[in-house]
Amino acid sequence: MLFIAVTMIFTSCGNNSGSSNESITKTNDSSSQSKNSNISETKSSTAISDVVSHYLHLKNALTNDNGNDAASAAKELGSTLTKVDESTLTPEQKKVYDDLKDDIKEHAEHIGANGSNIEHQREHFDLLSKDMIDFVKATGSSTTLYRDFCPMYNNKKGAYWLSETKEIKNPYYGSEMLKCGVVKEEIKPKG
Repeated sequence: MLFIAVTMIFTSCGNNSGSSNESITKTNDSSSQSKNSNISETKSSTAISDVVSHYLHLKNALTNDNGNDAASAAKELGSTLTKVDESTLTPEQKKVYDDLKDDIKEHAEHIGANGSNIEHQREHFDLLSKDMIDFVKATGSSTTLYRDFCPMYNNKKGAYWLSETKEIKNPYYGSEMLKCGVVKEEIKPKG
C-alpha cells in the first residue's frame, strides 16, 4: 500500500511537472508568436515609412526640376510598395491598400520610365499624389505631413501633394512658380 501511495505521489508530481513544462512551452510559443508579430508589424511600418520617404524624394526632385532623380525615386517607391506586409494591416487599412497599390505602382512606373519628360512625370505625380494622400491617411505616417494645394496646375483645376514641411515648394511648376500653393491640411502621425 505504501509503495502504491508513493508511486501515485511521484506520478502525480511528474504529471504536474510535465504540465508545468507544457505550460512554459506554450508561454514561450505564445511569446515567440508575439515577437514575430511585432517584427512583422515593424517591417511593415518600415516599408510604409519607406514608401512615404520615396514619395517625398520624388516630390522634392520634381520641385527641383530634376526628372532623372524623380525617375529614380519613383522606381524605389514602386519597389518598396511590394514590401508592405498586408497581414499587419487592419481590415480598413488593407482595403485601402488593396484599392490603391496597383494605381500607385502604375504611376510610379510611368514616372520612373520618363526621366527626360518632366511634364509627363508631373501628370502622373498628380494622380499618384491623390492615391498617396489616401494611403497615408489610412496607414499613417511616422512624421507630420502637410497636404498642399496648387490652384494653377491642370488648367486651373488644381492639384494636391504631400510635403514634409509647411513651406510651399511646388512640384508641379518647380522653379517656374516654386511658391505657388497653400497648405490645406496637417496630417499628424498616428499612435
